[in-house]
Amino acid sequence: MARINTNVSSLISQNNLRRSSDDLAVRLTRLSTGLRINRGADDPAGLIVSERLRSEIRGIDAAIDNSERASSVIATSEGYLAEVADLLNSVKSLVVKAANTGGASQEEIDANQLEIDSAIESITRISNTASFAGLQLLNGSLSYLTSGVQPSDITGLDVQSVQFGAASNVAVSVEVVSSAQVGSLFLSGNRPGFTGVLESGVTLELAGRLGVQSLTFVAGAQLSAVVAGVNLLSDTTGVSATLVDPTDQSSGLIFTSRTFGSDAFVSVRKLGQGGNFFSTYDQQGGNSVQRDEGRDVTAIVNGAVATGDGLKVGLNSPTLALSLDLTQAFGTTVSGTPSTFRITGGGATFQLGPNVTATQQTGIGIKSIAASRIGGTDLGGVRYYLDSLKSGQTNSVVSGSTSAASEVLETAITEVSVMRGRLGAFERNTVQTNVNSLQIGRENITSSESKIRDADFAAETAALTRAQILQQAGTSVLATANSTAQSILRLLQ
Repeated sequence: MARINTNVSSLISQNNLRRSSDDLAVRLTRLSTGLRINRGADDPAGLIVSERLRSEIRGIDAAIDNSERASSVIATSEGYLAEVADLLNSVKSLVVKAANTGGASQEEIDANQLEIDSAIESITRISNTASFAGLQLLNGSLSYLTSGVQPSDITGLDVQSVQFGAASNVAVSVEVVSSAQVGSLFLSGNRPGFTGVLESGVTLELAGRLGVQSLTFVAGAQLSAVVAGVNLLSDTTGVSATLVDPTDQSSGLIFTSRTFGSDAFVSVRKLGQGGNFFSTYDQQGGNSVQRDEGRDVTAIVNGAVATGDGLKVGLNSPTLALSLDLTQAFGTTVSGTPSTFRITGGGATFQLGPNVTATQQTGIGIKSIAASRIGGTDLGGVRYYLDSLKSGQTNSVVSGSTSAASEVLETAITEVSVMRGRLGAFERNTVQTNVNSLQIGRENITSSESKIRDADFAAETAALTRAQILQQAGTSVLATANSTAQSILRLLQ
């Protein structure tokens, strides 16, 4: 057919040439950007998935940065605490030297006291100055805030970790279900013909958590004299004695450990000849025994059984970790009535995951290490802290209170050591493992995103060559199609 108004062959050639040109443009774009998907039209479903993966990668990158920052904060805090530990150890050396009154002059003790004062002031100074990028670390700014704590029930509280979730505060309930006990032995004072006195001379071995001593009493010695002799050595044995009724010698006496808990015990036994009458019992009218151990308190904290150690209670759960020092009245009484308080905020919250949710956040509390906040020890019904070792205070070495000073100091050393260990465990087992897992996740997600979005250069270069050939061929064919109509002119000749 010979028509000149419509050149169908040219139209077909133009259409195919346009397609070849479009394909060539796509290949050039992909090769120049390195991406298979440059706009939504390239692969709508692939674009949606790859954008989600890109968002996850950005979140993971930020989470890794946060975790590394958290590691730096914890490492910095632990470094300051290491210096505090060194200062506490030097104070311990000075306290031990000051206790050597038989070989140290008063001037030496005074000099030791000055060194102790300087070390304690340095500890408080470190507490006030330790910082990271303007963030105060050890002055209590990162500790948890509480309200409603009853001093008659709880003398010491250290909240280590809390998950608030969507709540603004967390209620804490502490109920004693098994009371703390001391080790105790009963000695009758009402033997026939020997009311309130020893029937014969006797030598006793007295043993407790602090050591062992022996005491000898003559026949006819009153039980009050036995009490006085036992209490005279109480600091070296950890065992004290009291009359059941202070006004009645015949009421008998009780040997007790000075502290509560399963590691506290009292042991009383007869040595050598004589004293065959002597026998101690686990309670009045009970079984004859020579040794009795104390018992740790058992408490329920927010429905979970807490670990007891004497009058101390500790809980470590994913949502709440804390330690409590219970008063003797509360820790030795099973009343069925819990003591309650609230954790209202505070602490250091670290965003360790790519999404801002409670499950991907971890909180940790770092309490103040000022001298007035560490070393809390109950002595004679009064709670003392490290600052009580300074000049003019109750437990200063110049006042001769080296024994009490040593107890407070040991508590402070333990607190700082536990804090360092807790921070180290958090850095190693939480932060570092989190970084490792996030890096693995980033690798895998990045690989997945690359497979969806990145261009395959081998395939694209092959497609580019094909598109170039088709474009050149199309151009040639179009030229041929356009010149075909000219052959009709021969029909007019």
